[in-house]
Amino acid sequence: QVQLVESGGGLVQPGGSLRLSCAASGSGFSIYAMGWYRQAPGKQRELVARITSDGITIYANSVKGRFTISRDTAKNTVYLQMNSLKPEDTAVYYCNVGPSIATPAGGSWGQGTQVTVSS
Repeated sequence: QVQLVESGGGLVQPGGSLRLSCAASGSGFSIYAMGWYRQAPGKQRELVARITSDGITIYANSVKGRFTISRDTAKNTVYLQMNSLKPEDTAVYYCNVGPSIATPAGGSWGQGTQVTVSS
């Protein structure tokens, strides 16, 4: 069983920055891949970024160059630094940890943290 605790969401103006964190705890689960998905109202949940324990990363095209994912393996924590935020980044952001970088399937989800970009 794994527990994921997310933090760092909030309200920010366009062009601003936020840093999300997700700490994983528990036992008997794979945290090879850690990452973030987001879901805006009326839309499907989509990939934002993922990172593996050996440093492989993938990003959605919409966030490349603005967002940076990183992880502290010793702390089982993944971070998402979000810069140059846009109103279209507004969504609930969900942490996911699991065995594959290619899919969140088979992994575990956090409760979500709201990110709102608005003036």
